[in-house]
Amino acid sequence: MYKACIISTGTELMLGSTIDSNSLFLSQKLSALGLRVIARYTVGDNREQIRSAFKNGLEDADLVIASGGLGPTRDDLTKEAACEVAGCGMELVEEEVVRLKEFFARRKRDMPKENLKQAMFPPEAIILRNSIGTAPGMYLKKNAKVLVLLPGPPREMEAMYLNEAEPLFKQDFALDEQLTAGRTIKVIGPGESQVDEMLLDVVNNPRGCSLALLARDGEVHIKVTAEGENTQHSQQILEAITRRVEAVMGKYVFGYDEDTLAGVVGKLLSGSGKTLALAESCTGGLLAEMITEIPGSSGYFWGSVTSYSNESKVKLLGVKPETLDRYGAVSRQTAGEMARGILERSGADFSLAITGIAGPDGETRDKPVGLVYIAEADKKDRVIIKEMHFTGAREAIRNLAARTALDLLRREL
Repeated sequence: MYKACIISTGTELMLGSTIDSNSLFLSQKLSALGLRVIARYTVGDNREQIRSAFKNGLEDADLVIASGGLGPTRDDLTKEAACEVAGCGMELVEEEVVRLKEFFARRKRDMPKENLKQAMFPPEAIILRNSIGTAPGMYLKKNAKVLVLLPGPPREMEAMYLNEAEPLFKQDFALDEQLTAGRTIKVIGPGESQVDEMLLDVVNNPRGCSLALLARDGEVHIKVTAEGENTQHSQQILEAITRRVEAVMGKYVFGYDEDTLAGVVGKLLSGSGKTLALAESCTGGLLAEMITEIPGSSGYFWGSVTSYSNESKVKLLGVKPETLDRYGAVSRQTAGEMARGILERSGADFSLAITGIAGPDGETRDKPVGLVYIAEADKKDRVIIKEMHFTGAREAIRNLAARTALDLLRREL
């Protein structure tokens, strides 16, 4: 199996001000191709540190792929450092100069002369086109190794990887015949330790597979990798282990690979011709944000009312004042009336309502931080209300509440 090394450059990554999502994306994509990722380096905008990462990567791996540091400024050093380690000189590529000038002309801006460094490449390199920004990438084969440079902004990097780099990997590493196959099975409900316990028999008898668990935003992702004699055999092993995991996890499985919980719910709503309305209190519109991140959600999402105050619950949702006086804003009764109220006002087929105490303040002896009520209502006059007790910081509680509400609707659909 071919080995790969991933390098992420940027001082902002070292300071923690930016999350390195590029490494995660590249690890998943390379592993899915059948390349084994053996190392990941994160380095700041320092020439010697970048040189060291490339030197180590080229010594240990067949493929070194880096993101970041391809811009026009003085601290964009990735290409220069990589070419130094590979022993390649660079020259100005006139075609790239023209492309850069056209990019700025379309935006009615003068091109700074500093941007010319983005048009410098080794003569033997393949230039990877950037369909979104100014920084082209580079694909270089040297001494039986492959060195790839991609831009840092995730949208640019992902598009360039998928459209430009991955087809070249498949060609140069003969990856059409894969010895491995992978899939991520996504579950919601049980925690990581519970999933680990539930899958104990599968883990102890993997039958040609490996399993890894990743807890992420209230979900558990089960990464399954199968290794066989050829593509077909690997896929057969993967399907078999998937069926075993599904048999154990059952209703907790909500999707696979790139699926999101909001996307899955959206497909179920769209496929059944149903619509959804929301009434949010403690989540403050977070659930609506998750839903509207999905393209085409306007086809099934009526909208949301963020009713944070008691007054808004009464005026906008029709919650009875006596309900609030007797039971409080965070109660089973209030959640149910919020769900009914938004359902009636919207005319939607389903509604979800969330009210709770996200903290760090606001708790009482009877109502601690993390207490959340989630209600789902439909046109058949059914109302389902769940009492949840979440732990963690404020954002974690809000996130768990929103995802649990989505999962409640998923199961109904």
